[in-house]
Amino acid sequence: MNLVKRNYSNGYLVMDQFFKDILGGTQYAHKTVPPVNVKESEGFFNVALVAPGLKKEDFNIEVDNGLLTISYKAEAEKTEEQEGKYTRKEFTQTSFKRAFTLPENISEESINAAYTDGILNITLPKKEEAEKPAKRVIEIL
Repeated sequence: MNLVKRNYSNGYLVMDQFFKDILGGTQYAHKTVPPVNVKESEGFFNVALVAPGLKKEDFNIEVDNGLLTISYKAEAEKTEEQEGKYTRKEFTQTSFKRAFTLPENISEESINAAYTDGILNITLPKKEEAEKPAKRVIEIL
């Protein structure tokens, strides 16, 4: 499973301080892509994506040529007349798309997903490998 690690260098932290008053820091940009945990077990991988407040119908999960793509398209906010006005509004829903290159040993036909308590869990079962021949010592004649 391909993973990309974020590297927070000192230069990044300086930039974070510079933009702190304007945008609330550069960590604001990281909120648009939901975090993912990838866990490998003996027979499968599990991808857990945190996306609270959505419905299972909101997600689009595709597998094409060894690429797993998870996406969500946010609809435009409905402007309804409500009593009162906001003094602060931080709830937002933004579209996202995450893609992962699958290892060759994944059984693409058996992938399944479940959305429970704000976490999308995708199970990627490994293919049953053909039994490997036992180690053999060859005698020299």
